[in-house]
Amino acid sequence: MGLTSDEAARRLSVHGPNALPEPRRRGVLGLVLSTLREPMFLLLVGAAALYLVLGDLGEGLFLVFGAAVSVSLVVLQEARSERALAALRQMAEPLARVLRDGTERRVPSRDLVPGDVVLVGEGERLPADGVLLAGDALTVDESVLTGESVPVSKRLIAPEEPESDPEPGGEALPWLYSGTLVTRGQGVARVLRTGAATRLGRIGLSLAAIAPEPTRLQRATARLIGWLGLLAFAFCGLVVVTYGVLRGDWIEGTLAGITLAIALLPEEFPMVLAIFLALGAWRLARERVLARRSAAIETLGAATRLCVDKTGTLTENRMRLAALWREEVGEVALPGSVPASVEGLLRAAALASAPRPVDPMDRAVREVAGETEGLPLATHPLRPDRLAFVQAWAEGDGALVAAKGAPEAIMALCDSDPTRATTLGEEVARLAARGLRVLAVASARVPLADAAQDPSGLPFDFKGLLAFEDPLRADVPEAVALARHAGIEVAMITGDYPATALAIARAAGIDASAGVLTGPEIARLDAQELRDRVRGVRVYARVMPEQKLALVEAMKAAGEVVAMTGDGVNDAPALEAAHIGIAMGQRGTDVAREAADLVLLDDRFASIVSGVRLGRRVFANLRKALTYVVAIHVPIAGIALVPVLLGLPPVFFPMHVVLLELVIDPVCSVVFEAEPSERGAMDRSPRPVREPLFGPRQLLVGFVQGAVILIVVMSIYVLALSAGMPETQARGLAFAALVAANLALAFAASAEPGTRFFDPHRVVFFGIAGAATAIVALILLLPSVAGIFEVTRPPTSALAAALAAGVISGGWWGVVRIARNSRARRSASA
Repeated sequence: MGLTSDEAARRLSVHGPNALPEPRRRGVLGLVLSTLREPMFLLLVGAAALYLVLGDLGEGLFLVFGAAVSVSLVVLQEARSERALAALRQMAEPLARVLRDGTERRVPSRDLVPGDVVLVGEGERLPADGVLLAGDALTVDESVLTGESVPVSKRLIAPEEPESDPEPGGEALPWLYSGTLVTRGQGVARVLRTGAATRLGRIGLSLAAIAPEPTRLQRATARLIGWLGLLAFAFCGLVVVTYGVLRGDWIEGTLAGITLAIALLPEEFPMVLAIFLALGAWRLARERVLARRSAAIETLGAATRLCVDKTGTLTENRMRLAALWREEVGEVALPGSVPASVEGLLRAAALASAPRPVDPMDRAVREVAGETEGLPLATHPLRPDRLAFVQAWAEGDGALVAAKGAPEAIMALCDSDPTRATTLGEEVARLAARGLRVLAVASARVPLADAAQDPSGLPFDFKGLLAFEDPLRADVPEAVALARHAGIEVAMITGDYPATALAIARAAGIDASAGVLTGPEIARLDAQELRDRVRGVRVYARVMPEQKLALVEAMKAAGEVVAMTGDGVNDAPALEAAHIGIAMGQRGTDVAREAADLVLLDDRFASIVSGVRLGRRVFANLRKALTYVVAIHVPIAGIALVPVLLGLPPVFFPMHVVLLELVIDPVCSVVFEAEPSERGAMDRSPRPVREPLFGPRQLLVGFVQGAVILIVVMSIYVLALSAGMPETQARGLAFAALVAANLALAFAASAEPGTRFFDPHRVVFFGIAGAATAIVALILLLPSVAGIFEVTRPPTSALAAALAAGVISGGWWGVVRIARNSRARRSASA
């Protein structure tokens, strides 16, 4: 069944990809135009025009060159971000289960073609328009097309029924539509239409048309930039008026005002945010963690409680039927030959498993029992009040109803005496204590007419127990230990038997000292009692998916920053409510992935811990970069303003500020972003969730760092003028000192204490520092270039002293960090 790979490739070339129009990526021209709309570059253009009009061709051409280089840097950085986002979109591309060359495989949904046979199941969005060929109890939510929130049932297409294209909606129809959600059951469908030919494509519903909303941090930064922009233009006007009225030099005043405005605008803020979040998401993806919402990167490092499922996250999700148990026979270990005495148990288990199994335990049963021919007459999925999966099959002139599920649920279906129930409970506890997952099986023979009725009243006969083993992932104990060392408590939430949950938790290194809290116990607790219990309990068993939301809310109320994993339709509310929702990429449903902030592409717990480490790295480096931006703008703006207030000749003109910006931009976006994680990133507790990325403390630190540089550089300039040094030489000293201070501050603020001075990852910084040093040398040594910058070469001794003072004024912060780090290490060892 299904197409061959060659035929699918041929049809793909004819019909095109199964994708709706993607958002248009901005080309180079679009990036340039959007960059030129920024106030900084408008000011640069104005200054260049003014210099050209005044006839100072060299200065005007330099400003034009500086503006071009600045625009090019921003465009390159933006293009880098867009490439990272494009790579993320490709990684996030949905997959479809399709029959190709007679085998089941997962392929990108965009590669589906008309005629493909796809497998669909509960919680998945349909990848294309099609028709239902086979399935059981399939219901679909078509509200994305019809606006009707009630799911509709689907039936199989009749053998001679024509494949038409009716309107969506209506009960008991065989038609399936792209973008709609399977809410129950599973089935086999044939693709009829793909891409723009689908109903969804025809009405133009595309996520590409939805503009992404800025995060809270981006909105706050935009407001800050707006206020600083108004302040910059206000000071610009004030300086122009001051020069014009007091000195009678309106031209000089205009240039000084533009210089101050350029110096005051920290236009790097939005650029740094966009680049860090995009590249941070890309780095997370390399750790097999896909960030669907960039704000989650900021929150990830603050997580204090990590709630994970057992199956597939802590374990390998590779269920194996380890043992069968019947009262008359006892335990039969597997693998091995299946004796005739337990064949009835095994057959009933197979009939209570899905025909095309997705669940690992259903697959394990099928591997031992083999396939079952035909399709069930009726299916009764799990319900909160009945933790059992029931299917009815035609057998002779009647029906055989098989049930498989939690032992207590199966015993409730069977009419058994208390003594038998006690014996069964002891056996279940014995198996579960070995870390085995235990299910019970029962069956009932009924008339064909009763096959579809509610199974609660049927005469079930208890058949026996199934014991499954799912090995713990090899990297889980180390990852759990690392998480706990970093102040993150790991909690396991599972639907398993309590003894099984405790055995797996102890093997994984999860704190099980407070015992286990079960779903029925959770149901009996009020909100305050549950809040008190979750403070200490780390193992939760027999938990229904709906109860995960109550656990998340209780943990949040207890002051925890909660990261929650989930994979099912019913997990979506809990994922949405958690501070960080983490969906399973391989076995998770589309609904869970859409509700989550992060998606584990490999479903491994260790990937979450790696993501936490990387989240802390992104947060720390982004905070350093933003603080540096503030710090370096303080001396630039101050040096542009103070001479006006003191009546001194201007220190800087627009070309000096432009050159400094050419150093700041790449330092922010490349040097800080590339810094590795701090050595102690996973040795300390998570930061408080209410602690802002960039708040008053960071603003104060940046201001102090910049104020020190401002005082030192202005002192050099004033002392040089007082000593009778020409204005051009004093300006050269101040400019060289500020460049040296800028580089020293970038090095001191970005580098981790204890890292080797010439560490390989600092190659980029030294490249930028070398280029900046060479440019300053050219300016001071070449008379033609020095004339453009209105500087002359100062005496060698004065230049050496100015450079040393600049390095000290920027590098003192690194000494403070080293001292603070050493003090913290001594305190930790004591």
